[in-house]
Amino acid sequence: MPHIVALAVGRDPVLLETRGQVLRNAGYRVVSARSVEQALQSFASGDFDIVIVCHSIPVRDRERLTYAIHRHGPNTPVVVVTARVSAIDRFVDAMIENEPEILLQEIPRILHKAPEKYQREPQRA
Repeated sequence: MPHIVALAVGRDPVLLETRGQVLRNAGYRVVSARSVEQALQSFASGDFDIVIVCHSIPVRDRERLTYAIHRHGPNTPVVVVTARVSAIDRFVDAMIENEPEILLQEIPRILHKAPEKYQREPQRA
C-alpha cells in the first residue's frame, strides 16, 4: 500500500486526535488542522491524497474549504465524517459515518474512485 497522506480538519481537538490516531494506526500519514485557515495553509504547502473534514466544522466553513481545496487540487477528494447519516453536504465527494471501522473501509474505496494519481507508483529520479 502506498503511503497515503491525509489532511484531517476539525475544531474538536479530542475528535481530531482520536481520528488521526486511528488513521495513523492503519498506516496513513496524517496532518491535522484545527481551522479552515490552517487547513488551507497546510494544503497549499503539502501534497495530500485526501482531506477528511469533521462534522465539528460548520457547514458553511466545510463548503468554503471544499471549494478552495477543489480549486487548488481538483483531484483531491474531500470527505466529511458525520454524526448523522441523514445529513448530506452535496458539495463534498463523500460523507462517512463517524465510526472508525467505516472510515477505514471507505477511504480506500474513495481513493480508488479518484483519478489515477492515487494508483501510480512513485516515479524514480
